[in-house]
Amino acid sequence: MRELLLGNEAVARGAWEAGVHVVSSYPGTPSTEITETLAKLSGVYCEWSPNEKVSAEVAAGASIGGGRAMCCMKHVGLNVAADPLFTLSYSGVNGGLVFAVADDPGLFSSQNDQDSRFYALSAHVPMLEPSDSEECLEYTKKAFALSEKYDTPVILRLTTRVSHSRSLVDVGERKPVPKKPYKKDIRKYVMMPGMAKKRQAVVKERDAALSAESDSWVKLINPGQKLGIITSGICYQYVREAFPDASVLKLGMIYPLPEAAIKEFAASCEELLIVEELEPYIENFVHQIGIPYAEGKKYFTPLGELGTEKLKNSYYGTTAPCAKIGAESDLSTEDAPSRPPTLCPGCPHRGVFYTLSRLKLRVTGDIGCYTLGATEPYKAMDACICMGASVGMSHGMEKAEKCAAAEAENGTCADDGIRGTVAVIGDSTFIHSGITGLINVVYNKGASTVIILDNSITGMTGHQQNPTTGKTIRMEDTYPIDLTMLCRAVGVNRVRVEDPFDLKKFREAVLEEIAAPEPSVIIAQRPCALLKGVNYGLPVYIDGSACRRCGACMKLGCPAILKDGNDYRIDRSLCLGCGFCVQMCHFGAMKKEQPPADGK
Repeated sequence: MRELLLGNEAVARGAWEAGVHVVSSYPGTPSTEITETLAKLSGVYCEWSPNEKVSAEVAAGASIGGGRAMCCMKHVGLNVAADPLFTLSYSGVNGGLVFAVADDPGLFSSQNDQDSRFYALSAHVPMLEPSDSEECLEYTKKAFALSEKYDTPVILRLTTRVSHSRSLVDVGERKPVPKKPYKKDIRKYVMMPGMAKKRQAVVKERDAALSAESDSWVKLINPGQKLGIITSGICYQYVREAFPDASVLKLGMIYPLPEAAIKEFAASCEELLIVEELEPYIENFVHQIGIPYAEGKKYFTPLGELGTEKLKNSYYGTTAPCAKIGAESDLSTEDAPSRPPTLCPGCPHRGVFYTLSRLKLRVTGDIGCYTLGATEPYKAMDACICMGASVGMSHGMEKAEKCAAAEAENGTCADDGIRGTVAVIGDSTFIHSGITGLINVVYNKGASTVIILDNSITGMTGHQQNPTTGKTIRMEDTYPIDLTMLCRAVGVNRVRVEDPFDLKKFREAVLEEIAAPEPSVIIAQRPCALLKGVNYGLPVYIDGSACRRCGACMKLGCPAILKDGNDYRIDRSLCLGCGFCVQMCHFGAMKKEQPPADGK
């Protein structure tokens, strides 16, 4: 049967058909739909883990115990999971173990343009890269078989365009795979130095065997042409459109790379191009095996995504397009209307960042939809690095200031106009990797104020459950982590829960806590306005007769509030009726009642 599936849905279907037993993941765009899809299928245990390291360890345990297992994540999540991954390369597996990792060339929803292929190279773990949904299903099934054949975890590398594009797929039935018997083997699974040294030799032997295997993962298209192109993944689709008359060597396994097949292909071409997104991973290898005339980044940018038009323009139209930062869009040469990202109407984070901006505090931020607090009109975030980093950064800033003040002759630091420093972090992100930062603040006698933005869900990736919500991935009731009790348990005495939409009280809470000489936590608690159970009633409207046109409402940054000439109005199709704007209008122009018939 043929179905039109997203690449992520096809990966899920492939894992299900392959008889996967356990799937543990942490949501992260563009990988999230894999686990969400699997959770709707029978015969599979699925979970959202607190972070990617935990999800990798759960999958590893299931694999060593004899079951087929998979964990899914985006590229930056692989950084978190790298610790178990590298050692699993040494220990090997029992049941098949697959890591589905989705890179995000072009940074559509990410903080860096990381190329996960180098993890496969560094960890000595085979990596497969599908180019469409059909291959997503096929390669996932083959990844489990490859894992068990070579006693190794396998990485399935996706990119945003593969994960979120649809194409036709031949779907089949699930083939149950019996759990392999578990056999205690300390020399294989306990990676103390003595055992690890012996397993290192096993990894080298496996690399050699996999190198021969990789030659069977190539496809040769249109052979015998003067121009030859080596490519993989989504770039294969671009190459087929941009260079229809070229010979193409499509790589399916990208670690180890197929040396023999590449040399044979190169010998058949007069000109050889390497087309790949991000780093010159394949190009470097081709040069290393003695093919110096192969060209890639001479023509094709290492920045962000490629595309059909970019390939044609870069190869035929310029000599060094990689110098063009932010190459032209494939979609249109016409200017599109600007639509800057902003917090949703009714977003509870709006009250937090409005307050922090007005107080002129230094704010260390974190990864989530609340990162938008760094943008206009708030500009209330000073730094954002990675999941969980806000708490540690705030602590570091505090310690640096105290150290500098102690060394200064007059005992004070230069006045930088900042009243204080706070860390902001989401509830899911706090569970992911913020708890250890808070423990560090307490242990090392810090005095940071941490604001946990508790919106009762994992918001940015599409409303997934997390350990604080009381629901599993399949919406089963479970024990909800109490953030107040958790913070007190690690040694924070000053913990309070506040409503970020109560501007006066929230402002007072922030001022009190930043003045305290010990660690403090403010849990800014209000659910995401887009949750099904949230209903604020009637939308707000502006009473034109009461409005003084002061423009203060625009400082809230709510996309439902618009300036229309010299007047202000509310787009009632966007307004969720949260009423946040009502309390800050000193003239009573913002009203929740039904507007008059004339709309004024």
